[in-house]
Amino acid sequence: MKAVVQRRWGSAVLGDLDVPVPGPGEVLLEVRAAGVDMGTWHLLSGKPYLVRFIGYGFRGPKSPVPGMDVSGVVAETGPGVTGFAPGDEVFGTCSGAFAEYTVAPVSQLARKPAGLSFAEAAAVPISGGTALEGLREVQAGQRVAVLGAGGGVGSYGVQVAKALGAHVTGVCSTRKVELVRSLGADEVVDYTVADFTGTYDLILDCGGNRSLSRLRKASTPRGTIVLVGAETGGAITGGFERALRAVALNPFVSQKFVMLISKARAEVFDELRVLIEAGQLKPAVERTFPLSEALDAVEHVYSRRSIGKVVVTI
Repeated sequence: MKAVVQRRWGSAVLGDLDVPVPGPGEVLLEVRAAGVDMGTWHLLSGKPYLVRFIGYGFRGPKSPVPGMDVSGVVAETGPGVTGFAPGDEVFGTCSGAFAEYTVAPVSQLARKPAGLSFAEAAAVPISGGTALEGLREVQAGQRVAVLGAGGGVGSYGVQVAKALGAHVTGVCSTRKVELVRSLGADEVVDYTVADFTGTYDLILDCGGNRSLSRLRKASTPRGTIVLVGAETGGAITGGFERALRAVALNPFVSQKFVMLISKARAEVFDELRVLIEAGQLKPAVERTFPLSEALDAVEHVYSRRSIGKVVVTI
């Protein structure tokens, strides 16, 4: 099979690999599409270096094929699998989505939402699941600010918060204003012109770089501030440093900081499927790339030029 092959950090090429064999609790997928986010870049580059120490491989990447978000068709089931059968259309996460075939645990797969293309479905799992997990506490009538509302997680955050009945302010750059408005935000703030104002019950900060004190000022006294990654900080810890400092503040401030690390779970993907099929959530796919240009897709996301989601099609 054709696959993007990564033998060392910071280097990958399109090459040939044997088709993998599903183990217990796994299925073999014929991959139709793979989602791209900043996490994909981190696991290709091995940066910040903390990535290498938390289980992804110190001397080199553990997985020879990058890519996590996936959609495709079940080609074969491994021992003990009863929930899926060959021919089923699914979406979820795996290790090695940038390939014609991959294996994925059934605990990280759900049935593909009706009405979505494979490319749209591959854009959902990690970003959509992260937004859903980050907004669990939202109640109808509350005020929610989504910082980075025109990106992967942020574009879902706006829609999930609206589905929960919140008044949503989306904060983004000029190029993304129309997208965020189309997603249903009650207010859209172009931060290149003026920063957002007011106070919010929950702030979903997607990869932002605002100071913790600035976020606290924008939060109600008992508000929640959810930090979803960041592309700031040094080469060792990267954006984790800011999130760790935030969590350390919790005993001393009235607001609650949450460092969100979303877990890939079939139950979450099923929740997303329900929202999608109810018309409350839709992937905002800006652009697709063929497998042969997968590295260009990752670079496009890393450059911050992307609006919404980017997908590799196979």
